Amino acid sequence: MSEEMLLPRPVRDSQSEMTEIVLPNDANPLGALLGGRLMHWIDLAGAMAAHRHSRSHVVTASVDHIDFLVPVRVGDLVILRSSVNRVFKTSMETGVKVFVENYIADTAQHVASAYLTFVAIDAQGNHLKVPAVIPESEDQQRRYDDAGRRREIRRGELERRRKAKR
Repeated sequence: MSEEMLLPRPVRDSQSEMTEIVLPNDANPLGALLGGRLMHWIDLAGAMAAHRHSRSHVVTASVDHIDFLVPVRVGDLVILRSSVNRVFKTSMETGVKVFVENYIADTAQHVASAYLTFVAIDAQGNHLKVPAVIPESEDQQRRYDDAGRRREIRRGELERRRKAKR
């Protein structure tokens, strides 16, 4: 990978927005969006931000906790906004914030947020270095700092599980 490809990039270069309309095939028998479908969309939105930042293929390494805050119904629009929060050598944390918009009632509500870790890889599956991310606002800096703390928590939990298996 060239030196130019590893130059730090601002968060704004990774920002992505994805919109989906909830169709009957996306819903349970009560007409509410399936949680698994929303998780799939969250994974796609997070991957878009990671692809844009790393300019490479990426694979999902982990997904943090997800709470579903409000129901989403057939016919609603789901808006997923994502960006890279922080980079760690070959991995990066993306944040995804999900909103539901009812265009008839002209309302929007926060549905869920999630943090996902992606690893950049080449066509053979080898890990690739990822350029650093540059936070440009106070909010981006807060997410950058928080991502470091979340990484330490994830690493501690992984180590705890490894020890428990022994």
